[in-house]
Formats: sequence, C-alpha cells, structure tokens
Amino acid sequence: MEQLRLGELIIDVEQKDIKNIHLSVYPPVGKVRIAAPLRMDLDTIRVYALSKLNWIRKQQEKFRGQDREAPREFLNRESHYFRGKRYLLQVIEVDAPPRVELKHSTLLLFVRPATTLEKRQTIIEEWYRAQLKMLVPELIEKWEKKLNIKVNEFGIKKMKTKWGTCNREAQRIWFNLELAKKPPECLEYIVVHEMVHLLERYHNDRFIAYMNQYLPKWKLYREILNRLPVKHENWNY
Repeated sequence: MEQLRLGELIIDVEQKDIKNIHLSVYPPVGKVRIAAPLRMDLDTIRVYALSKLNWIRKQQEKFRGQDREAPREFLNRESHYFRGKRYLLQVIEVDAPPRVELKHSTLLLFVRPATTLEKRQTIIEEWYRAQLKMLVPELIEKWEKKLNIKVNEFGIKKMKTKWGTCNREAQRIWFNLELAKKPPECLEYIVVHEMVHLLERYHNDRFIAYMNQYLPKWKLYREILNRLPVKHENWNY
C-alpha cells in the first residue's frame, strides 16, 4: 500500500483489480483510504484526491464531532438502548440458560453465576441480532411491494463504517447490528436506502429521486441517525 501526502493529510492508496476509484473516510478520526484501478497512475489519483478535499474535510469533522458511547461493562444500572429507547441493565444470576427480557424501562439479563463480561456482551448482541431478524423481514416485505423489487437474502453483522450494504447481483442486503439500538424510523430508512440500491447502484440524482418519491422524510431520518451516539470501539486499521 502506498501513501499520498496533501499538506498535513495522509491518504492510504491501494491499487487493485477494480474498474472505478473509491474514496473512503473512516471513523473515529477520519483516516482516508483510496482504492484505485491498477492502470491508474499516482498523479491521477492525487488529482482525484485534491478534487475531493472539501468532502474529505467535512467527513473528518463529522466523525471527530460525533458523540461516542462510553465503553460498556455490562453491569447493573448501565444504560443500553433498543429501538431508540433507553433501558437500565439489571443482571440476574440464575442456574439456567442465558436470556434477555425487557420489562418497562429495564433490560433484564439472566446469566449463570461467574459469567464473564465478554460473555454478557455476546448474549446481549445475539439478542439484538434476533430482534433485527424479526423486525427486518416485515420492512423488506412492505417495501418489496412499494418498490416492486425482490430481496433474495438479508443478514445482520457488525460494521464499523456503514449502516448497510447491498449486493445487487445476488440481491442480498446486510444490515449493521447497531441498528437494533436506533429508532424504528432510522431502521426503516436504512432498509429503504439499501433496497433502492437494487434499482440504482450509485448515490446519483436518480437514487435521490427514488428516495424523495418513496420516503420523503429520508433526510430527516438520516440526520437523526447521524446525530445519535455511536458505539465505543477499539479501532484497528
């Protein structure tokens, strides 16, 4: 991997067997990477990076200014979120298989005695995953009818830089596990966003026109999603 230096900005450049150039800015501090076709020389990549400098700066400012959750320790009275609502964690030790329940404003975590914090985290994450697997199919079915398209498959996984991804060829969509914590309208916005990519690959005028037509408040939902605190991460590049 090579690097470009534009003043104080350092950009990692990876050249590989792709058709188009791709620019990415990663949280938490706005590290910049460019993936470029093998045939493209470094001077051309530099000119491209310079043309995107304002956009890069805006993305970096957004990441640096975004609130972040404190590291979770999975102890009593710690705050956790589900569908945009705040719950206080209550850990209950029982000699039985682990489970998670919601009761009023409390998230009950039933675990065996001496369960490690890492295991507690895994149990709660798997509960979030199960909730999304119940919520997402209803939304996909709703929007398949509205958009007149078909999603062959969807999945849930941890992502650090995206809320969702779409594989147009396989008609498969992946959703970020963190969406279980966000308000229902934000989850629906991401479902629609990724499904519209089955109609239009790029974030161009056609894509925006579809979003405006089918989900007129999508920019508001995007703003809400981007304002909410993001998960604490130990970021490794």
